[in-house]
Formats: sequence, C-alpha cells, structure tokens
Amino acid sequence: MCREPSNVAAGGHACPLRFRCLGCEYFSTDISYLPDLQAHLADLLRSRERLMSAFEADDWARNQAMPSEEEIRRVRRLIERVRTDLDDLTPEDRAQIEQAITLVRRNRTIHLGMPRVRQPLPDVRPARNPA
Repeated sequence: MCREPSNVAAGGHACPLRFRCLGCEYFSTDISYLPDLQAHLADLLRSRERLMSAFEADDWARNQAMPSEEEIRRVRRLIERVRTDLDDLTPEDRAQIEQAITLVRRNRTIHLGMPRVRQPLPDVRPARNPA
C-alpha cells in the first residue's frame, strides 16, 4: 500500500520510484498481503532467471530490468517477518486473524507491480476525401 499523498491522489500514476515500493518510505503492508508478497517474490525470481538465460538484450536494458538482490532480500525478509509474527500467536489468535484475512481478501483485488495500460483502439473509420 502506498501512503505518498501525490501518488495516492493520482491513483498510483505519480510514483517517483517507478514502482519500487519496497525501497520507499511510504510503503506499508499487513499480514493480509502475505500471499501477494509470496507471489511477487516468485515473480522476481522468475524474471531474474529469465533475464539471466539466453535472452538477447543490451546490457543496460537487462540491468535495468533485472530485479536487484536487495529487492529480493527485502521481500524475503518481509515475508519471514510476517510468518514469524503469525507463528508467535496463540492458536486462537491465529484462527481469528486467518478468519479476518479471509474476509478482507474476499473484498479486495490487488496487483503488485506495474499498472497495466490498455492499448488504444485502432481507428477503423475510413478516411473521407473532402469534396
């Protein structure tokens, strides 16, 4: 979740860090995002492996696209911290939190990473000749 006021007001389109949320002071998360963080980590690792394979690209482009080791470490630490906090709870508290997480997740859609932008529709109207 982003708490940076101008980015929130712009619906996420004013991110000064180009969506490197983990490195931003305005980033926050909670336990309900654990599955999303795990999926994001898996995506970072897949991207790294794909880019290190026989993919043809200029070095600068590959370096820019490559997830950094620090980003991967931060996601891993965040996941581990959330899991540890969850493991430290009593079974009753854990059951209550898991029930709350289920309710929260049922009512939200989340996407970590770059926002998607639709391609403009082609103009299919025939050109007219002025008469």
